[in-house]
Amino acid sequence: MNISRPRATLIGFVAVLLWALLALFTVGTAPTPPLLLNAICFTIGGTIGLIWTARTGGFARLRGISWKVYAFGTLGLFGYHALYFSALRLAPAAEAGLIAYLWPLLIVLFSGLLPGESLRAGHLIGALCGFFGAALIILGGGGGFDTAALPGYLLALACALTWAGYSVMSRRLGDAPTETVAVFCVATAILSALMHLLTETTVWPQGALGWGSAIALGLGPVGLAFYVWDIGVKRGDIQLLGTASYAAPLLSTLVLVGVGVADPSWMLGAATLLITGGAVIAARASLRA
Repeated sequence: MNISRPRATLIGFVAVLLWALLALFTVGTAPTPPLLLNAICFTIGGTIGLIWTARTGGFARLRGISWKVYAFGTLGLFGYHALYFSALRLAPAAEAGLIAYLWPLLIVLFSGLLPGESLRAGHLIGALCGFFGAALIILGGGGGFDTAALPGYLLALACALTWAGYSVMSRRLGDAPTETVAVFCVATAILSALMHLLTETTVWPQGALGWGSAIALGLGPVGLAFYVWDIGVKRGDIQLLGTASYAAPLLSTLVLVGVGVADPSWMLGAATLLITGGAVIAARASLRA
């Protein structure tokens, strides 16, 4: 796939836009348990990927891929979601979510170790601005960290390290076609289904709203998003993508405000300035590089 670096970066940012709808659609799927929802969504996302692979003749490209690549991708997708769901069960959701959202900052830091990449001060400052903006949104009126929830916090940190590591190491797998993501999704769906049977009670999505939300998740935030993200981190500006990823919690909050689930506040305005400013600073650093 011959795509320019700026275009690949824009394609990767589509994932951030799709992840902004994650919270809205997830609310619509209640009370379906997380791992069952994971299995449903990744089944949809994987099936779409396999259909696309078949139409483009991509199965021939998959045969020569090492099993290590498939294992890496499956552990990245499944590991991130398993750790995230577990963290939110063992710790307050806001604080655990904030720790988990260290992954964009970690992507910016880790990417400086990649061949052909350099970490500039603007990248780091922009990522920190984005993190503080996300902190305003996620923590809201929270009362601070609870030491009794330390196991959950540690799982959230492992979650952030997993997704940052997956994203940055995907750059080292640049020769692996994006079609491999379809296999990652199918394998993640199977693992999620097995984990669900062992640990959860089956509650299917309820009615048109529940199934519509689950299908929308599988098509977008837990489907197409992983394919375009793969293109972005492999061929785009990974440091700019990492900083721009802080737009996800901001856009997610704006969507919830727009549909009446959340109320507007001064914190939303301050977060908007921090996240937008951070993205601009990181973009200027990339242009100078």
